[in-house]
Amino acid sequence: MTKIVKVKTGSKFEEIASYSRVVAVDNWIYVSNTAGRNPETKEIPEDAIEQTEQVFQNIERALAAVGSSLKDVVVSRVFIQDPADTEKVMAFIGTKFRGVDPTTTVTCPPLGSTVYKVELEVTAYRGAAEADVETITVAM
Repeated sequence: MTKIVKVKTGSKFEEIASYSRVVAVDNWIYVSNTAGRNPETKEIPEDAIEQTEQVFQNIERALAAVGSSLKDVVVSRVFIQDPADTEKVMAFIGTKFRGVDPTTTVTCPPLGSTVYKVELEVTAYRGAAEADVETITVAM
C-alpha cells in the first residue's frame, strides 16, 4: 500500500492556504515553494543571497524530516523577483547543487510579496543520492 507523509511547519500560510510544506509519496518527495523566512525569528533578510541561504536551510530541514537531503533532489524550480539578481542567485544555487545536477527551471515572476526576493520548490526521490547515475552530453 502506498504511504503518504505530509509535513507541516506551523507556518500560518500553510494553515490559511491548507497546504503541506512537504508531501512524500513513497520515495517521491515534493517540497512546496519555499521563501527565505527564518522559521524561528519569522524575519526575512533583505539581501537576495541571504534569502537564498535561508531558503536552502528551510528546504534541507524539510527534506531531513522525511529522511532525505539535497543530494536526492531531481527537479528544482527557482523564482527570482528581480531579474538583476538571477546571475548571483543561480551562482549560489550552483554551489548547493554541484554534483547533484537536478533539472532546473528559473523564472522571474512577481512573487507573493515584494519582500520575497527568491523562492525555491524542489522534487526529490529518496535514494537518488546512492543511485547509479549516467551523464550524457548532447549537442543542443
